[in-house]
Amino acid sequence: MISPSGEHLPAIACIVYKCLAHLYAMQTCVRRGKSFIDSQYHQMKNLSRGRSTCRFCLCSALLVLGWVPAHADFLWFKQQQKAQVTNPSQLLTKQQPAVFNREVYDRMNPENINVLVSLSRQRLYATVGNDVAIDSPISSGKAARRTPSGSFTVLQKDPDHRSSVYGNFVDSGGRIVRGGVSALIDAAPSGSHFEGAPMKWFMRLTWEGVGMHVGILPGYPASHGCIRLPAEVAQALYTKVKVGTPVKVVD
Repeated sequence: MISPSGEHLPAIACIVYKCLAHLYAMQTCVRRGKSFIDSQYHQMKNLSRGRSTCRFCLCSALLVLGWVPAHADFLWFKQQQKAQVTNPSQLLTKQQPAVFNREVYDRMNPENINVLVSLSRQRLYATVGNDVAIDSPISSGKAARRTPSGSFTVLQKDPDHRSSVYGNFVDSGGRIVRGGVSALIDAAPSGSHFEGAPMKWFMRLTWEGVGMHVGILPGYPASHGCIRLPAEVAQALYTKVKVGTPVKVVD
């Protein structure tokens, strides 16, 4: 091994110093780089946490804002629904029952009777002059088949009339195969035939089928154009009118 001479020592020392200086600089850079990377990592981590928190808060706020009005509307709807419920029997008994004035009725005959039907009031009035003998509820034609208004006369009387259009399809034993049919529209099932709906104490007003007869009174216009009457009223009126008796129907 050759030992360096004295003249080479300064140059060697300078080289060693420069190497150490570069090594220190490199270590410093590595530390700074690591610190920078660590700081960026923590910033991104904190930012991610902040965004997650913001998202959670935003979703929670939207859920609350959506649920509260919906829940409130639901409660309001339930309250309104509960408040508007009406017993069906109350809807079917609004019409006042028929009223007979026996003294006037006894004076009534086919020559002096007048019949007035009010569609808006759903009432029939049988009078002698200005005296009312019968004040009765009715059920006139529904919207699709309104009872015509105007001045009419009784064209025909039939105590056991049956409809030629509306009724049921029945079998040979009289059992209903299909009910509530129209002979003009519906076809009879095999082995059945059409039987017209009963219209007791029928008093015809038009040749198109409109008349007064016994029928169901639900409390509103529900017929196919006829004027339905309570059974006792229809019979009482039938015995007093004749073919030619005037009947006025007003709105």
